[in-house]
Amino acid sequence: MHATLQSMLAWSTKARHAEPFRVNPRAAQAVALSLFVLLAGCAGHPFGAASLGHVEPLQIDGQLFTLEDAEATLDAPDLLALNDDMRSFVATYSGERASERGRLVNLHQAVKSPGILDMRYDAFAEGSAQQVFAQGSANCLSYAHMFVALAREAGLDARYQWLEVRPQWTRMGDRVAVRLHVNVLVKTRRGDRYMVDIDPLESQDIAGSRTLRDEDAVALYHNNLAMDALSNDEVSTAWLHLVKALQLSPAMGQLWVNLGATYRRSGQFEAAERAYFRALSHSGGDRSAMNNLVILYDQMGRESERSYWVDRVDRYRQANPYYHSWLGDTAAESGDWVSARGHYDEALELLPGDAQLLYGAGLIRYELGDLASASDYIEQAMKAATYLTDVQGYRIQLEAVQREMEAAATVNE
Repeated sequence: MHATLQSMLAWSTKARHAEPFRVNPRAAQAVALSLFVLLAGCAGHPFGAASLGHVEPLQIDGQLFTLEDAEATLDAPDLLALNDDMRSFVATYSGERASERGRLVNLHQAVKSPGILDMRYDAFAEGSAQQVFAQGSANCLSYAHMFVALAREAGLDARYQWLEVRPQWTRMGDRVAVRLHVNVLVKTRRGDRYMVDIDPLESQDIAGSRTLRDEDAVALYHNNLAMDALSNDEVSTAWLHLVKALQLSPAMGQLWVNLGATYRRSGQFEAAERAYFRALSHSGGDRSAMNNLVILYDQMGRESERSYWVDRVDRYRQANPYYHSWLGDTAAESGDWVSARGHYDEALELLPGDAQLLYGAGLIRYELGDLASASDYIEQAMKAATYLTDVQGYRIQLEAVQREMEAAATVNE
């Protein structure tokens, strides 16, 4: 059983199907510390296993930008470098003789305490660990840089962690957002895992996780700068930062999607097409790349290819259990519990044993008055759950269902 510390400090990454991928931190509404237990560890699969290969030059406004320009123009920042003030902070507040868990809790409390560092959330506060520490504010990504740096100075095994978020769809059923979330993972020698997170996800929103290399975090830093530049129509700056990001993490498919968006903005449609296919070469199910191909082929007037990718997107959507659970949630919102049950059953056929799907199926059966079946599904959800907080919540619901069952049995006697 792995212990997990969650602090409400994190960052999230979002992308719309027609737009590039960027880090877009959500504003934290409250800051609190909660302690819960994580029963299953996180898989570690870094992105940087592939080579960058050939990246086509950018042609815009009569200028040509090459890989060499990216090398000459952009420095690789040391986002985790500490200064003397930061080292003194760690020495003062972490508790050198404390256990690993104690040092982590002490450090976290010092970072967020109003009387000490009083770190505040600011969606626009980019920067390195040193910059964040000095300014006292951070967005989710920059906070991760600072906490990783401080935790390592305290002798802790701190790493960036990538959380994959379950897909979201519009009311029309099209997938519009791929949210990605990064927090800080601290592992102890005894095997405990603690997460520090500025804007923690609900456990039901997490579809998977992996640790990130430091280079991947720097790549995401450049990706942010690229997306800011692209939003200001600074296409060449965006391209240079994306090339730098890809040199660090060439197997991160979302970066290739963004590169394709940059080429599309410059009118280099064939280069954009190749970038999207490069993203798909790293992840054949990258629906963001697929959706961008639909848009690109629509712009190019290549209807047969557009139709092909529209069909591919639909087939991947139909094969996604979370799409069916979303349909079930939508039906439940309108009070159509019979349809909701059918959609959740389809979701469980695709992903049997998922705790959140089992729990949702149980709640739907509860609404339909099938208490015995509801109890069975919720019990299955408890056995499959990975977070202690989920288990506790499921148990409360199960006890409520069982009380109703007992009351109904008493009435029938």
